Amino acid sequence: MTNSQTDRRKWLALALLCSVQFMVVLDVAIVNVALPSIKEDLGFSQENLQWVISAYALMFGGFLLLGGRAADLLGRRRMFVIGLAVFSVASLLSGLAWSDGALIGSRALQGLGSAIISPAALSIVTTTFDEGRDRNRALGAWGAVGAFGAVAGVLLGGVFTELLSWEWIFYVNVPIGLAALALTPLLLVESRDARAQSFDLPGAALVTGGMVTLVYAFTRAGDEGWTASGTLVMFALAAGLLAAFLVREARTRDPLMPFSIFRLRTLVGANVAGVLVGSILFSMFLMLTLYMQQVLGYSPLGTGVAYLAVALSSIVWSAVAASLVTRVGVKPVLVAGMSLFTAGLAYFTQVSVGGTYVGDLLPGFLLIGAGLGLSLVPISIAALAGVRASEAGLASGLINTSQQIGGALGIAALSAVATSTTSDGIAAGEALPFALTDGFQTAFGIGAFAALAGVLVALVVIRRRDLAAPEPVPQGA
Repeated sequence: MTNSQTDRRKWLALALLCSVQFMVVLDVAIVNVALPSIKEDLGFSQENLQWVISAYALMFGGFLLLGGRAADLLGRRRMFVIGLAVFSVASLLSGLAWSDGALIGSRALQGLGSAIISPAALSIVTTTFDEGRDRNRALGAWGAVGAFGAVAGVLLGGVFTELLSWEWIFYVNVPIGLAALALTPLLLVESRDARAQSFDLPGAALVTGGMVTLVYAFTRAGDEGWTASGTLVMFALAAGLLAAFLVREARTRDPLMPFSIFRLRTLVGANVAGVLVGSILFSMFLMLTLYMQQVLGYSPLGTGVAYLAVALSSIVWSAVAASLVTRVGVKPVLVAGMSLFTAGLAYFTQVSVGGTYVGDLLPGFLLIGAGLGLSLVPISIAALAGVRASEAGLASGLINTSQQIGGALGIAALSAVATSTTSDGIAAGEALPFALTDGFQTAFGIGAFAALAGVLVALVVIRRRDLAAPEPVPQGA
């Protein structure tokens, strides 16, 4: 095969991987706009409705480290195919769901499929492109897909729900998954880490159990109060499980998450930023969707169209970010992105009961779109800077875990805050629209502080020198 043919195949492989990642990220957000319709059709309670999103995000985040390890050990292309098959079947089951429990279960299975797909796909990108300009371009495309997928989800969710039915937000994944399965043998080359010897199933059980318990504790806090005995027991149990995970990882011969990877300070900073961005992004779309539908009276289609400003601006700014990171570096671009995120969330703290799109939403949407584009691209690059080929799956799983667990925790925590504030308002005699708006404002305020913490992480933890001296990664390692 000539060099030109090899290069062409590499970029076609990237197109396939980005298309599948778009589908996976899309599925995180596409459900938001359909939630009121799903609630009505399947009889969800208000407090359980968030689990349509959280079940997916939790399984996604909880099993990403194991998925990344499996990709390194068993073969990245093989695990990519397995994940695609699981995800496609789960999507079909989600569309066919007959009850609230059935939908939550199939969404959890979707999350498991995503946890297998994403680290395998990202590690294939890492081992296909050498660190430097080409990998930055490839990861720039990957980050742009993440940004666009997140906002396209809420747009398409409104279109499918309004013009067809909410079931189609899941059915649409099936033909895409089948097409990707057919193309994979033609475009992707198998690779693995020959030194990896075993899984760490106990470690996976501990970290997943700890994360599920932690999210449940936040959810329970919204229902029963932050100081209720049941809430405190759940927080203590989560802390115990996660502590046990850390102890096991320090002692086992072939850990799920070797602590040696944290020698890369920039990788650590990227993952902290990933947690913050995930928590902000997931919870922000949920809160804004509920605000537009429950307070302003938007239809599902109207809500989806409203997000066009975020979608278009994120596309533009992702392209800008992919160019800027090569010219000025990852750190300045990430600082700018997190600063714009902070400004956008701060703007949403003034949403009102009688709000208008132009006055209450559009400026914030434009700020969030720019922040999204300028944040996800540098985070993707920083999370893999200096990583050895043998650790590509681990690093890929780690950054995806950070974003998904951040999303699950963000939804649980900010939903609990919004619900508590709304309940207090109703108890004080406020009308429901005013009480809801107070809850959303409070949640946006906390989100703004989280984004500000991301600015500080980018300034203090990300190091230019970690990105200035790339370590070559062998082709097909």
